[in-house]
Order: sequence, then C-alpha cells, then structure tokens
Amino acid sequence: MMNETIILYGNILDPKFKEAHRFLQRMAEEGHARYVLRHYIRARPEKKVRLSGYGVELAIKSTEYKALDDSKVKDDANSATAEDESDIEIEGFDFSTLRRLHPDMSSQLTDLRNHLIDSTNEMAPMKVWQLQDLSYQAAARVLTSPPEEQLKVLKDISQNFPLKVRSLVKQQVTDAMRDEIKKNQRKFQEFDMDSGDSVFLLNGMSIDLDESDIYKILDLLRNEGKLIDGLKKLNLTGNDLQKVLKVNLNTDRPEKYMLDIRDSSVMWMNDVENDEKYERWPSNLHEMLRPAFPGTLRKIRKNMFHLVVVCDPMHEDMKYLVEAAEIFWANDVPLRIGFSFLVDDSAEVDGNSDPGVALVRAYNYARDELDDAEKSIPFLSGIFKSLDEDGIITVDHIKERLNKKFKSANVEDILGPKSEYDDKRTLGKTFHTRTGLTGPVNVLINGILLSDDEIDPENFEQVVVEKILDLTTPIQRAVYMGHLHNSLNIVDYLMTRPGVVPRFNDRILGGASKFIDLLGNAHKDISYWNTAEFKKLSSEDKTATVAKNLAPLYLSKSDSSKYIRPVTMWIVADVEREEGRAFVYNALKHLKSSSHSRIAIIHNPLNRDEIPSAQFIRACEAAVATQSTNHARNFVTKLMKKENADKLGSDSGSVKEFYVGGMDEGKFEKAFNADPKIAVPYVTSQSDWATSVLGLLPGQNAIVTNGKLVGPIGSKEIFTSDDFNLIESLLYSSAAKELEILAKSLRRDFTAPEASDFIMKLTSHLSSQAKSDVDRRDLSPLREDHSVIKLESSEADPSPYDITVVVDPASEKSQEIIPIVMVLRELFDANVKVYMNCKDKLSELPVKRFYRYVAQPELTFKVDNSLSDGPQAKFSDMPSKSILTLTMHPPEGWMAEVVDAVYDLDNIKLEQVKNNLVLAEYELEYLVLEGHARDLTTGTSPRGLQFTLGQNSSTVTMDTIVMANLGYFQMKTKPGVWYLNLRAGRSQEIYQIVSHENMDSTPGSDDAIVLMDSFKSKVIIVKVSKKPDMVDVALLDDENDENKNTEKKDESSGIWNSITSTFTGGSSDESGPESSQPPVNSSDVINIFSLASGHLYERLMRIMMVSVLRHTKTPVKFWVLKNYISPQFKDFIPHMAKEYGFDYELVQYKWPRWLRQQKEKQRTMWGYKILFLDVLFPLGVDKIIFVDADQIVRADLKELRDLDLEGNPYGYTPFCDDKTEMDGFRFWKGGYWASHLAGRKYHISAIYVVDLKKFRLIAAGDRLRGQYQGLSQDPNSLANLDQDLPNNMIHQVGIKSLPQEWLWCATWCSEESKSKAKTIDLCNNPLTKEPKLTAAVRIVKEWSEYDNEIKALQEKVDDEEVEAAKQEIERAESKKPLVHEDL
Repeated sequence: MMNETIILYGNILDPKFKEAHRFLQRMAEEGHARYVLRHYIRARPEKKVRLSGYGVELAIKSTEYKALDDSKVKDDANSATAEDESDIEIEGFDFSTLRRLHPDMSSQLTDLRNHLIDSTNEMAPMKVWQLQDLSYQAAARVLTSPPEEQLKVLKDISQNFPLKVRSLVKQQVTDAMRDEIKKNQRKFQEFDMDSGDSVFLLNGMSIDLDESDIYKILDLLRNEGKLIDGLKKLNLTGNDLQKVLKVNLNTDRPEKYMLDIRDSSVMWMNDVENDEKYERWPSNLHEMLRPAFPGTLRKIRKNMFHLVVVCDPMHEDMKYLVEAAEIFWANDVPLRIGFSFLVDDSAEVDGNSDPGVALVRAYNYARDELDDAEKSIPFLSGIFKSLDEDGIITVDHIKERLNKKFKSANVEDILGPKSEYDDKRTLGKTFHTRTGLTGPVNVLINGILLSDDEIDPENFEQVVVEKILDLTTPIQRAVYMGHLHNSLNIVDYLMTRPGVVPRFNDRILGGASKFIDLLGNAHKDISYWNTAEFKKLSSEDKTATVAKNLAPLYLSKSDSSKYIRPVTMWIVADVEREEGRAFVYNALKHLKSSSHSRIAIIHNPLNRDEIPSAQFIRACEAAVATQSTNHARNFVTKLMKKENADKLGSDSGSVKEFYVGGMDEGKFEKAFNADPKIAVPYVTSQSDWATSVLGLLPGQNAIVTNGKLVGPIGSKEIFTSDDFNLIESLLYSSAAKELEILAKSLRRDFTAPEASDFIMKLTSHLSSQAKSDVDRRDLSPLREDHSVIKLESSEADPSPYDITVVVDPASEKSQEIIPIVMVLRELFDANVKVYMNCKDKLSELPVKRFYRYVAQPELTFKVDNSLSDGPQAKFSDMPSKSILTLTMHPPEGWMAEVVDAVYDLDNIKLEQVKNNLVLAEYELEYLVLEGHARDLTTGTSPRGLQFTLGQNSSTVTMDTIVMANLGYFQMKTKPGVWYLNLRAGRSQEIYQIVSHENMDSTPGSDDAIVLMDSFKSKVIIVKVSKKPDMVDVALLDDENDENKNTEKKDESSGIWNSITSTFTGGSSDESGPESSQPPVNSSDVINIFSLASGHLYERLMRIMMVSVLRHTKTPVKFWVLKNYISPQFKDFIPHMAKEYGFDYELVQYKWPRWLRQQKEKQRTMWGYKILFLDVLFPLGVDKIIFVDADQIVRADLKELRDLDLEGNPYGYTPFCDDKTEMDGFRFWKGGYWASHLAGRKYHISAIYVVDLKKFRLIAAGDRLRGQYQGLSQDPNSLANLDQDLPNNMIHQVGIKSLPQEWLWCATWCSEESKSKAKTIDLCNNPLTKEPKLTAAVRIVKEWSEYDNEIKALQEKVDDEEVEAAKQEIERAESKKPLVHEDL
C-alpha cells in the first residue's frame, strides 16, 4: 500500500531533473510511494503576468460641473509608445497592416485614420422619440447580420453602444421579429422574467454574473466535465446526454425533515375548515397574499397549520400541553390541534385500573356525546385544571370529572373492559414506533419535531406562534406560484413536499452522504471468483465487478425481469450471525410491500475462514442462483426468521424444513451441497469489497442503495422494515422516480433489469457530483425563427455543452454576458442560443458606458511568433470630446489598484491627450478572504469579535472585526496557507471557535486553516461560542477601560491595537509608501479621514491637508481611502508627509458582495464616506474627523475633535439657511424631509466628527448599512447618499448639530457669515455651475498660496528624481566591463 506522497518541485529543463524524475517514477510504479510533479522555476521573471477575468468600463461622465484639473500632464514617453496607436482598427480598417503593406502612403493613411476618427467617434444627442425602439433596432441589426457573425456583431453593438446609437436609430424592425419576441416574453414571464431581463444558462444552470466570475464558471465547467465523463461511461450522448444533464434531483438534505402526520392515531380536537367557530373567516387562499403587519397571524378557513402532540397522558408535561392547546383554540389561533396518546395497547387492559386508558376512553366519550370534537377541548383541559398543583391523574379523578360533566353517564360502561369508547387507543404506540419517535412527549408542527427547549413551558406558546409565522412564507410562495390552490387538500399537499418522511432515523437522515463509484470497469468472472485477482483491482473496478455479478441475483416483490425497480439495495451482512439475519429479514419483509425496490445480499462474514461451512450463506446463494424471484425471496425470508434460524442452527435442524411451495428442490440441493470452494468462492471477494471499498469491519452490516452507503449499522442498532421503507421513500422521491421516467424516455432499448442497473448507476453518479447552487432550468419550448441567434457545435460529435442566453441587446448585462459566451463557445465548441428580450418605449439612453470584458481563451502570439504581452482591455475609436471615467470591475475576491497612469482616469478627454492614447496599468494587490461568523450561544452575529490571520497559529499578519450585518468580515491576503484565530484579548478570553466551513484544515486538527490558492473568491463560515464561564460577559462594553490598559501594556496583542494590515495597507512585516514611519502613537492626535478620485480632487485634497496643518500644533494623521487615488498621489504623499511633518495611512476596504452595489463611481465613494466607518479604522482610533477634499480649514481641528457630542455617535454641521436666493434649492424645507426631520435640521456631510467608540458600541455602522440596503432598492432614493442616509437615520442614530461656523459654503451661506467660518467648502452651485478651480480662487484668498506652495514642492521632488535617475545611469555605466574599443 502507498503510504507516502513525494512531491518533486523542479524545472523540467534542468539537467538534474531527469535523474530525480526517473527515480521517483520507478518508486511510484512499484507501489512504494505516490509521486506528484510540480513544475517550479526558482528565478521568477521580472515581467509580471497579465491576468484575465475582469471587466473595464469607460463611463460617459456628466459635465454639469467642471471637474477637470488644469495642471499640465507630464506625459510618459515610454508608456505612450508602449502600444503603437496605429494598430487600432477603425471602421474595419486595420491601419497596422495597411502601413506595413503601403509604407509609401503613411501620410495619406494617417489623414484617413484621423478623418474616420473625427467623423465616427462623436456621439450626437438623440431625441426621446428616436430612442423608443432602440432595443428592437439593436436586435434587428444583429439578426440581419450573417449567422456566423451575429454573436460578434452583438458584442460590438453592446460594448460600444453609445457610439452605435446614431446608426441604430435608422435600422428597420420587422413585424415578424417583434411579434416573436413578444410571444417569447409571455413565456419568459412563467420564469419570473420581465422584458429587458437577462438569463445566462450553461447546461440549464443559471449563472448570475453579479455573484459569479470567470473563475467560478471554470470551476463549474470542471465539475460539469466530470459529470459528463461519467454519463459517457453510461453510453449517453447527444440529446440523451442533454436530457440527463437537465434533470433536477432533490438530493440536498433539508435543514429539518418533517414527519408525515397523516395517521389515524391522531385525534383532531378541532377543524378550522368545518367548525362553526371559524365560519366568518375568509376561505380563499389568495387572502394569504394580502399585505399585513409583521407578526400577524393570517386567519383563513383552511387547515394550513397542524399541531400534533404524541404523548403519554400520564407524563407531567401533558398538563401544560393541554392547557396551551386550549389557549390556542380559545384565542382563535389558526391552528389545527391533534393528540396521539401513548397508553397500554394490550387487549385485556381495563380503564378501571389504568388512568391513561381511562383518560382516552373518557375523552372519546366526550367527543361522541358532545357531537363536536372542539367542544370536547374544555372537557380534556378541565381534567388537568382540576388537579392540585402537584396532583397526578387517577382513575377516580377521571370518574369524578365524567360524573360532573355528564350526569347520566354510566362510568363502568365507558371505562370498563367492554367499553365502546376504545377508538384509537392502540394506534398511538403503533404510530410512535413506526415513525421512530422517541421519549414519552413529542410535539410536531406541520411535521417539524420541536426540540426539548422549544417545548419548555416558558417558551412553548411563543415557539408555536413563531413557527406558524415561519411556515407562512413558504405557503404564501406556493399560493403565489399557483402550486397551492383552493381545490387541493392542504394536508396532502404539505405532506408530499420534499423533506417529508414517513419515519425519523438519524442513521438515514443525518450525517454526510457517502456515494461509491459504480462506473468502473467490470472485470471477467475469474477476477470475481479468484480473491487474489480481485484484490488487485481498483475500488471502482471492484465495485463494477461486484455489480455485474449481482445482476441475475436480485430479489423483489415479483419477477425482476419484467419490471423496472428504480431503487436497488445491496444488503451487506453476515447471515451466519443473528444480527445479520435479522437485518436481512427486515429488508426482505419490506420487499413484500414494495413495488420500487430490488435487493441483493452481499456477504461480509466475521470469519472468512469459516465460509466453506457457512450453511446460511450457502443456502442463500443456492436459492437466489437456482430459484425464481418469488420462491427465492420466500425461502430466504423464512430461513432468516429468528425461530427458524435457531432451529436450523441446532443439531436436529435441516434446511429442507424451510422449503417453500413451488421450489425446484433438486436444483437447490445440488447447488447447496456443492463444494463451497467451487460454489461460493466469490463470497471472500464480496467480503474484501465490503472492507476495502465500504470501510466496514468483518461482520458489520450496511446498506448500499443506488450507490449511497448507509452504515455501518451498529450491532445493537435495530433496523426495522420501516427503516428500509424510509430509505426507499427518500431515494424514490428525490431521484429514482425522476430517473425512472427519464430512462423510459431515452432512445435506448433497455430490458427491465438493464433499466434498473442504469438508474442505480445514474443516481449514484449524479448524486455524488458537486452540487450546483441552483436548479437546472429548461426554457423550451420557445419560438426561434426570427429573434434568436443559433450556433450549433461544429464537431461531428456534438458538444455536450449548451449555452442559452436571454438578453436585451441594449443593456449593460449584454455587455458582460456576451464576451463570456464567446469565450466558452471557442473553448468548448458549445451550442449557443441567444434569445432577444427587448424593452420597448425607452425614454433615455439605456447604456451610458463602453465596456470590455477581458478573458483570453488561449495563448496568443505576435507576428514574429513570440508570445504576446497578454490579455488587455482595449478601447478603440472612442469619442474625443466627451469626458470619460475609467473603472475597473475585478472579480469579488480581488483587490486591484492602478499602479501606472499618466492621465486622470476620472476625467479622460481624448482631444486633450497626446496621440489620443491613454494607458492605465492595474495590479492585483491582494486576494480578499470573506467570511460570516455566528455565535452559537445566542444564535446571532458576534458583533465586534476580532479574527486574525497568520502564517502559523501564533503569529498575526492581518486582522479584522465582525459586523452585525450577517456576521460579515473580510481580510486582504496573499496566496498561501493562513491560520485563522481569535485575536488575543477579549475576543480570545470570551469566545472559542467551535467549527468552520469551506476551510482547509485537516480532519481532527484544532487549527482553522485557510488555503488561498486560487483567483476565485473564497467565503468561509466560522461558528463560535462563548466559553462556559463567559456566557454573561459582553464583548463590547464602554466601561471596559482594561482594553486601553491592555493596549498600553502590549501594543501587538491588545484588543484596541491597530488593525493595520486588514484595512489600512500596512502590516507588521511590510514597508512601503502606504503609511508614514514611524507611526504616531500618542493619544493626542487629530485623525482626519478623506477621499478623492481624479487629479483635480487630489490637488484639492493636498491643499486641504496643508490648510489643516497651518492651523494646529497638534500631531495630525491623515487616513486616505486608497481604493481610488492615483499612482501620482501615492508617490507624492510620502514626500509631502516628510516636508510638512504629518503622519498618514492609506486605508482600503472591498465593498461587500451582499451590500447593494452602486453603479456610479461617485455614488460608490459617497458610500465609503458613511457605510464602513466602524471597520475602516483601527480600534485604537477613538475619534475621526471626515473632511471633504475640497475644504479649506481655517481653525484648529483639535477644537472639533474635543467637542462634546452629548452622547451622539457623530456630529454634522447643518446646512446654512441665510442665503435666501437659494431657497428654491433647499429640498429639505418641504415634502418628505420636512415631515421626516420633524423640526430637526438637515445636515451636510462635507465635514463631520465621529466618536468611533460610541459608533461601534451602538452598532451605528450596522444600522446604517441595514437602512441603506432597504432604501437603495429604489434607485430614486438616497440622491445624496452620504448625507441623505445619516439624516434619514437621525431618529435611530442621533446627530449632534455642530456650530454653524464649522462649515461655510458660498452656495448656501451669506457673505456676512464668511468671516466667522472655521472651514470653507467649495460646494457646487446649482445656479451658476461655476467650475471648482474658478470658485476656489475667487472665494478663498489663501487657496492660490497653498496651491503654489505644493506645486513648488512637486517640482522639487521631480527634479530630485530626475537627478537620482541620472546618477543611477552614471553608476551603471561606470560598472560596465571594458571592451576592445575602450582599450
């Protein structure tokens, strides 16, 4: 056996590689080790690898306010010539090729190129009526192209849509295309798709590009490839293979199984549908869809909610359960209540001596006598209410209650042995046993078994109401979808849903599912009969060989050769032992009533040496080999029965005593008496298979049902025929039924046994594959004559990959989906169908951006056959007069930053750019590890909990804090193995990690290990709980001064220490320009947060920083959002920090995927101003002041930092209201805002101070994010996100109104108040639209002085860098070796 894995890291071109490779290859071939080769080059090339899998947009920017910097751009000559602008293809002309073919016409070609650019790349304004049909016109342009070009045309139109509009509005739309699209849209509505919506299906699996990236898609394709390979082993191809791929199996285990409560033992106390009590309630199920206040119980005259109590009436819990039932009934809770009583079920029992039996008979009498089941509820309740506090039910007490309620009742006739009121008494225990319920008290709501805690008297009533509310939602959904309607029996509907079972059994319903591979190669019989040969086979081939030899030996209800049996059970047992025989007996007992199952017995004897003398094994094998199905089944069943087996095991017993009528006794005896070494040598092979493949010990029992292993079954574990029925029921409803229908529909000439084998193997294969997050969908049948792009596989053997897309060609989704479709088409020769889902009556341009998706399907080469530089996003023929904003859209798991860009990527105006060429280089800086934490102690998110990542269990490289929102946290990491731990301090003192999911720890290890080895995003789940002695201790407590003390004692481990590497750029083992050195540790620091994007706002922010420093003597630390700043700013800020003596840190955070994204960069930045204040900064920062980039500070911000916020988490300045000419723009003075603010002021977000300790303590960040998530569903809400959100939340998260002088703005404030201004904000003026720079020079007299000062510093730094570069060149030149000419 191989027990070692040897990994060779080596360069295959290295001379030493060959020797090592051959040695390890020989070791692997001889079975001494497992050999893994990994190609490895120690000396990495300096040139970085270009990546695929991201999107880039060029958005058309609004020019309402001028935001261009007038500073001269120093072009980078090297960058500008890195790509030859002449290779750009314009209007179909490849100027690179033309120049090569006609070098003498270079000047004329340049003129032609410039003419085409001038005449084609400007966007003309369109009137509203011209836009109405734009989506249909785009579809028409695509569909009138040659079929082989249609996908390319669609990509070109969608990705360059703003430029194509001018020609598209002239496109004619045919009635046939329009009508077909309309008809298909009616079909789309069945799948909850409206016009304009998009769907991307890969082999029926829906791919949501908001949640998936190309790396996730490739993962999905790998899994799909494994699935398809297995299906091909089953000889499935073409349409048959596609049919199988689109089958949805219900194999996922539900969170909770539900018990089928339709049983005659249940005595229903009321009937919501028929009792007079509920006659005024509406009876239409559509009433479920009416709006209602949260927590409202919907009173509809339907039996939708069922409370069933299975209970021993003598148990102490019975009293409060009955009283609770009466409370539900009396208070009109829409709940049907039933009891199933567990009492003595013997025939001779007497109600005069057994109080439990007496109670059941008395209750039956009351139901019969009162002629209405619900009227008997008070009688049953009265029996318990009339008891003393600690009293117990007695026969005399029941007699007393009968006599009191029914004066003429003959108590002896009611309770005695000849009672006529014994109905259902014996059924309770039968139901209890058959369903696998345990204990004397079980309570179920719609079949869901309540836990002991849930049926605690203090919680029970509340739990029942909460369960009703929880169960309301799926019923509403079923009504809305039309699955549940008034004509259906609701109980039958509920009890036939997925997850409903006839019996509870943790062995079957719990634990991870293990499937064995049934698709190996079956070897010749000699391998089965010769154990030595059998042992040499692989696990897959052993299983296939066993399956092949079992084929003729199956037992079933009737002849297996005539009927398909979709459920195959292999019963693994040692029939020589009593436990094994009982196991097989119960399996065969189940078989008598099953039309779906077939059974084969596989022997796993405790002692293989005793096989030759094993008469039970020999008798079983002889019977199944020589007798018909019925005779063999009856004989083996009889043989396995305990009393018969005991008799056979005695000295006087003979197998002949157990023959059944119709058996061919001669054939049986010949086989039974044959030499065991010749007749049953394969039993040893079966036993080897059971131990080596299933992992059983000799003698252990197990079941393999359609490839799924159930077991091993413990020797003391009772497995009844009901348990086999449960296995069948689960498998049949989840998979086998669907696959039986499928098998009959395939173009295969199956016999019944072959179909049963096919279903068995197919179930195992489909169930064992990695589960997709979504069901497969089939949109057919749809019309495809006039409105669909259809591309068939070009290979003789059609591709097994089908791509179906529904898309609006005039949409941003089309820009994203179509490039990926083209890549997949090229890689897999996929069959493609693109259905147009156009939107009509457009009133504005539907797409206002250019877009490129970068995904290179294969390596590309230059003309000289050298490898190309790699994938890139290239925008050609862009409008030169429009202002464009470039934004990167990396996958969710990436943190990318721009590292080289000469021009302002926020304000690209090509007419001002040399050669019309703008280059930008981004770098993948970090991989993002995301996670969700849950506190098992409270069932909530452990807000404020801190995690760390390190390269071992004791080091800390980066850390993070958990939000209350979904328990979310994130960390930026680099590839490698990381250890996740609770941070030292309160987090580690109070909590412990209990379990985790989607991590890479080895089984049994206590370490929580994360392996970052892929470009795809990684999301982990961490479950924690409080330590037993810390259950009542709060993690966040504003009186915890010990945290500060901890920080002072040990800055590296204290709870309040800086989270340096997670959000702030730096870490303990990294250095660079992301933070100044040394850090400011003094508590007397003014911490200022700001952000900017674009050269103009970076220029303004530098001036703001200088203005802050001019007016304070207190140390200042600037926290600048790194996500959007330019390379120039990052390069210059260290020099500025050195010159002016301030500290700084660049902070960054990835917008969480679950939080609704903003589409515009400006609005995204507004979100960063307010949504992540609790996680952006180290916990040691107590207060932070946000200052807009375009502010000029004229006062000491220490005064603002130290201002008393009066218990509020932050303080904002209200808008000025003393400039009357702007009253028409003060939207907060009327309408919604006036009503909402209720006399409070509307505050501006240009400057505000945040008490971060208070902010975190009251979960202000979580509240703001929650409110944002709700409000942002409406695209018209939160017009000014960064200030609308805190003003909207003013009643939940209080705002301290700062004195007015802390913010003066020329737009809103009077000139008279300017002299008192402590800060001046260069806010936009909606009246004049004055450019920012013009306003700055006009309004702030010192602004130009600051600006010139910083420019002088920039020139000084530039000169120093030029001089340093010259010196470096001179040093390099001086180190050159002398050559002949020098001598």
